[in-house]
Amino acid sequence: MLQSLTIENIAVIRHAKLEGIPPGFVVMTGETGAGKSIVIDAINAVLGERTSRDLIRTGADSARVTALFSEASAEAASLLEGLDLPVDENGDIILSRAITLSGKNSCRVNGVPVTVAALRQVGGALVNIHGQHDSQALLDPARHVGFIDAMAENADLREEYKAAYLHLRSLQKEQSALQMDENEKARRLDMLRHQVAELEQAEIVPGERAALLEKQALLRNSEKILEALRAAGDALAGGASLSGGIEFAGASALAFEAAGALERAGEFSPAAQALAETARAAAYELDECAGELRGLLESAAFDPAGAEAVERRLDVYYRLSRKYGTEEAEMLAFLEKARDEEASITRSDERILELEEIIEEQKAVVIQLARALSKSRRETGEIFTRAVREELLDLDMPNVRIEARSEKIPLTQEGGEQMEFLISANPGEAPRPLAKIASGGELSRVMLAIKSVLAQKDPVCTLIFDEIDAGVSGRAAQKIGRKLRRVAGGRQVVCVTHLAQIAALADCHLLIEKQTDGGSTETHIRELGRSERVGELARIMGGEGITRAQMAAAEEMLTASPAA
Repeated sequence: MLQSLTIENIAVIRHAKLEGIPPGFVVMTGETGAGKSIVIDAINAVLGERTSRDLIRTGADSARVTALFSEASAEAASLLEGLDLPVDENGDIILSRAITLSGKNSCRVNGVPVTVAALRQVGGALVNIHGQHDSQALLDPARHVGFIDAMAENADLREEYKAAYLHLRSLQKEQSALQMDENEKARRLDMLRHQVAELEQAEIVPGERAALLEKQALLRNSEKILEALRAAGDALAGGASLSGGIEFAGASALAFEAAGALERAGEFSPAAQALAETARAAAYELDECAGELRGLLESAAFDPAGAEAVERRLDVYYRLSRKYGTEEAEMLAFLEKARDEEASITRSDERILELEEIIEEQKAVVIQLARALSKSRRETGEIFTRAVREELLDLDMPNVRIEARSEKIPLTQEGGEQMEFLISANPGEAPRPLAKIASGGELSRVMLAIKSVLAQKDPVCTLIFDEIDAGVSGRAAQKIGRKLRRVAGGRQVVCVTHLAQIAALADCHLLIEKQTDGGSTETHIRELGRSERVGELARIMGGEGITRAQMAAAEEMLTASPAA
């Protein structure tokens, strides 16, 4: 149950903190525009519902809402474990959400950062909020089957049916894709066969294009390479001078000559002998280098035929890259995909025959599950409408008749029927769709009756009703208040109301009030004591200029309340 709520910088609320919110029936009242809807918006935000940075109070950089829940249900604790979130040994759950002007959200559950989706999951297990829009949902017949399903507890059957239906649809889509026009099939096969042949003939090898480009660069610069190699060879081994004919010694010969001279000096100088050894070692290395250079010159002759072959092969890769991908891996992947599609089309007739049999079998499965789902809904519909009627009798609608009409429709992922609630509020009238006959007050009472019936199936401990009493007054309002109080037995029901008859029945009365000070407007929330409750009830009944008679009536109303 909701035990405490802290709101910071939400619209006109700079800071509001509610602590010790009790179980049972809790009401919120306040002047129009005081900020009741803002409190509901804040609660929605901390439960993970869609929100906006427009909620942030003017002048603030961020807003935050924190809610503490105690005595969490076993279902809520199990959900936290499934999300790998810590579970408090006392059953407490703390939800927190911060919103910044940049639009970023910071969500936490028991101090652990979570996504908005995870916060919404946890919030949904802790609180159900029923607003005026829920009553409007009754005007949409497509929503009615959801109420029946909630009563039927047929989630497993619905999931099984939905999975079977979606599988059937995927099979039918595959069949449709295979049943293409024969001319189109022939054109596609021609294209695929051409692509496969072209890629197969190319004999693509991963890494070959890079190697060819390297070889191409080498061949295109072969003359410069040969000229440099010859110059290096002459420098090492010697050769003829450019002026003609005169031989000159190369580095290798000169190194041997230097080594011999040092050896002769070494007969008299140990230092020269050491240098002689170094020079001779260098001479041998230079001689070996000259030998390898001669071999390189012999094998480096420019091969026009080889260069042409490289260019042709690179041209093949260039043409293929424009159609099938720049890298060899992409080309090979395209080839594999084209082969698979070619094979699929080639054997499409065979696959179509296979699918016809599979689809018929799957249809039978889907139809069987749809019938089971329809049976569950029809049987539950009768129980549900009887229970709702009993609740409506309690809500000052003594002549009401309500039924759930089932109409077969083409199969969808939700089933094979549409269910619609029909109602007759007066004797002698045949039941008709809610949208055609129900007033705003009747819609509110029908929705409350439905919520009362479903509350028995709902493990959520906190229910919030946002002006569920719209369109009602007098005795009907008092009946709604008593119904809300009964629903609050063993759980917590919070109700935003404008009606004194309902507010008087609460176990706890919270006042939402707006105060202006120095050009700044703020909304505050506080719990009222008994004398303050009398004044607030009188205000609700009479508005400005509260009279003694109104105060006396409020006192009498509060004294007569079971909570007094």
